[in-house]
Amino acid sequence: MHNPPSNSRSTVSIRVAASALPQHQDISSNLKAITIASVLALALSVLSFLMWQRYPLRPPMEMCTDSSDSFLRMFSYMELKIATRNFRFKLGSGGSGSVFKGCLIDGTLVAVKKLEGSRQHEKEFRAEISCLGNIQHANLIRLRGFCAEGSRRLLVYEYMPNGSLNSLLFSSNSKTKRNALDWKARFQIALGTARGLVYLHEKCRDRIIHGDVKPENILLDGNFSPRLADFGLAKLVGRDFSRVLTTTRGTRGYLAPEWISGLPITPNVDVYSFGITLLEIISGRRSIDLNVQDSSQYYFPAWAATQIYEGKMINIVEEGVAVEADIGELTRAIVIGLLCIEREEEMRPSMEQVVRMLEGKMHPQTPQMLSCAVKEKQTDMTETDSDSNDNVVK
Repeated sequence: MHNPPSNSRSTVSIRVAASALPQHQDISSNLKAITIASVLALALSVLSFLMWQRYPLRPPMEMCTDSSDSFLRMFSYMELKIATRNFRFKLGSGGSGSVFKGCLIDGTLVAVKKLEGSRQHEKEFRAEISCLGNIQHANLIRLRGFCAEGSRRLLVYEYMPNGSLNSLLFSSNSKTKRNALDWKARFQIALGTARGLVYLHEKCRDRIIHGDVKPENILLDGNFSPRLADFGLAKLVGRDFSRVLTTTRGTRGYLAPEWISGLPITPNVDVYSFGITLLEIISGRRSIDLNVQDSSQYYFPAWAATQIYEGKMINIVEEGVAVEADIGELTRAIVIGLLCIEREEEMRPSMEQVVRMLEGKMHPQTPQMLSCAVKEKQTDMTETDSDSNDNVVK
C-alpha cells in the first residue's frame, strides 16, 4: 500500500447548505437585546425595593388584626406616618396629644399617639418608656412601642375596637347604649377600671398616679372589657412619695380639690376621679350639667346624696338599668362613688379598698356627703316644726 509523504498538503472541499452557516449578525443582536433586558430588570428591581422601603405595601385597615405580642419596639417616624396614612384617621385628642388609628406592615392595628409639648430629653423619655413598657395588666392599655426622633415623641398602643366608654355612655343612640351597657357590663367596667388603678398604685415597680381618670380614658376591647389608657409620662412618683406632682393636669369636673389647693398630690386624686366616673357610669349623666332644668341637679353627686337619703335611689340610675340590676350591688356602687369623692382626701378609701367594697368583701362607710344631707334634712325638719309651733302660739 502506498502512503503519501508526511509533508504533503491536501485540500478537502465540503459543500454545505447556506442555512447551516452561523449568522454572526443575528447572534450579536441577540446578545445586545439580552444585555439591555438584564439591565432594565436590575433597574426595575432596585426601583421596586426603594419604593417598598418608602411606601411598604400593607393590607387595608379593615383587614388588619390585633396582636398580643409584649415586645416593645422602637419605630421610625416615617414608619408611623405610613402606618397612619399620614395621621389621617383621628381617634381622639386630649391635653397631651392626639391619637390616630394605624396599621403596621404585618397587619396589626394600633393606636398612635402624637405627644404635644413634650420637653423631655430623649434619655429621660426612653427611661420612662422602658418603665411603662413593663406594665402589663388585663385592665391597662398595652404600650407596643414608641418613636423618639428629635423633638418628635410618639407612643404606639394596642388598638381597642369598641372605642372609649365616653362615646357609649353619653351616646345619643339609646339603642346602642342599651345593648352594650346593661348593668352587668357597667359594673364590670367599673370593677375592671378600679383593678387597673390598684395595679398602678400598688403593684407595679414604680408607683404611678394616673391623674386623669375619666370615661374618655377608659377604652373597651372586643368584649367590652375596660382598659385604662393615658397613664403615660411624668407620673412616676416612687414608693416613698419623695416626688409629687406639682403641675395641675386632668379634666374639669374630675379634678380632686387638692389640685386646686396646690397641695402635694397622692394617689387619692385618682380615687376622687374614679368616684366621679363611677357615678357617671351608674347614671349615664355628667357630674356637672348646667343644661338640666332643676338647678339642684347642676352638681349631680350632691343631688344623688339627697336622693339616697329620701329613698329615691331609682332617680339616680339611668332609665332602664335598674330593672335588671342587683339592687344590693347597685346601692353599694352608689355609696362607694360618694365615698370616693370626699373633699378631705384622708376620708377617701384606697383603690384597693374600693375593689374589695365593689366585690362585697368589705362594707363601705357612710359617706360624709350623705351624712351632711341627712343633717341638712333634719335641720329643715326642725325649723319647719319650730315655725309650726310658733304659728300655734300666735
